[in-house]
Amino acid sequence: MKLSPSKIFFILSDVLIAVYLAFAFCSFDKKGGNHTLCNKVNIDIADNATSGFIDAKIIKDRLQKGGVYPMGKEICKVDARRIEEMLKASPFVQTADCYKTEGGHVYISVTQRMPVIRIKADNGDDYYVDDNDRVMPTTHYVSDLIIATGAINRWYATNFLSPLGRVIMANDVWKNLIEQINVLPNHSVEIVPRVGDHIVHLGRLPDGNRRTDHYTLIRKFMEVKMTRLLKFYKYGLSEVGWNKYSYIDIEFDNQIICRKKSAKHQAAAPVQPVAPAQPAAETTQPQNETTTTPTADTEKKTDNASNTDRTKKKSETKSEKKLETKEKKTEKKSDKSVKKTEKKTEKPEKAKKSKAGKA
Repeated sequence: MKLSPSKIFFILSDVLIAVYLAFAFCSFDKKGGNHTLCNKVNIDIADNATSGFIDAKIIKDRLQKGGVYPMGKEICKVDARRIEEMLKASPFVQTADCYKTEGGHVYISVTQRMPVIRIKADNGDDYYVDDNDRVMPTTHYVSDLIIATGAINRWYATNFLSPLGRVIMANDVWKNLIEQINVLPNHSVEIVPRVGDHIVHLGRLPDGNRRTDHYTLIRKFMEVKMTRLLKFYKYGLSEVGWNKYSYIDIEFDNQIICRKKSAKHQAAAPVQPVAPAQPAAETTQPQNETTTTPTADTEKKTDNASNTDRTKKKSETKSEKKLETKEKKTEKKSDKSVKKTEKKTEKPEKAKKSKAGKA
C-alpha cells in the first residue's frame, strides 16, 4: 500500500515538531533547572491545632533521615514523589503532596490522621483509633481525648468504640462532660463524668447488620441516654446533691436506678443536708419520670390540713363578727323605737298638765 505525498508530509511534520519540543524542554532544563538550588521549603500541616501529633519539625527530621530533604539541593534532583511516599509511610499522616517551582521553592502539604479515642485495655493494649476506624500507635504527644478502658479487643475498638468516640467528639456538651469510658466483660458500657463522684451505666451499644450502620445507631442511642442523664442532673442531683450516689444506671427506659454511697464515701465527700433514711438502691425518674418520697407527701398533707383548719377558723371568726354586728344593729334599732314611744307618751302628758294649769 503506497502512501500519498500529503500523508507523508503530515507524518514528517509531526515527527519534526516532536523532536523540536523534546529539544526545547531539554535545553530549558539544562539552562535553569540543573543549576537552580532549593532555597525555601514550605511545610503546611492541616488540623495541627486540634490533633498535634506531628509538626513541621517532625516532617523535616523524617525527610533528613531519609536523605530527601530538598533544602540546598538542585531542583532537578528533588524527587517530589519519593518525598510523598516517605511521608505517607508515617502512621500519623493521612495524605501528602509535594511540588516545586522554577524559583527554587518546594511546597509540602500534609493532612494528618485524626484520633477520636484512646484505648487502654485490660490486656495491656495501648493505642489510638482514628476517625476512619483505623488503629494508630501511641506517641509522646498528649492529646485531650476520651480514654476507653476495660475488656476491649481491636475488633470491638474499631467497630464500636471508634463510632462512639466520633459521636461524643462531635457534641461539645458530651465531649466536655465525659472523661472516661469503661467496657464490661459483657460489652456493656459505663461512662465516668467529669462532674460528681459517680459512674453512669449506659448499657450495651446497638449492633447493626452492617458496619456502616453503627455510627447512626450509636448516635441515636447516645442522644436518648444523654438526654435522660442531663435531665436527671438538672432536676435530680441539683436538688439532693452531686455526691449522694456512687452509681447511676440508665440502661432501662422510664427509670433511673441509683446506688447510694457507703459510709466511707460519704465521710470523704462534702457534708450534705441530712435526708430521711432510704434503701441502699432507689429508683428515681427525671421530670415526668420522677417519683415522690413518702415524707414529702406526708408533709404536703399536713400542710394542706393545717391550711384547711386555718381557713375554717377564719370563716368561723368572720361569721361570729357578722352575728355581732347584726345584734348591735338590732339593739340600736330597738333603742330608737323605745325612745320614740317614750317621746309619744310624754307629749300627751305635757298637754294634760298645760290644760290643768289654765283651768
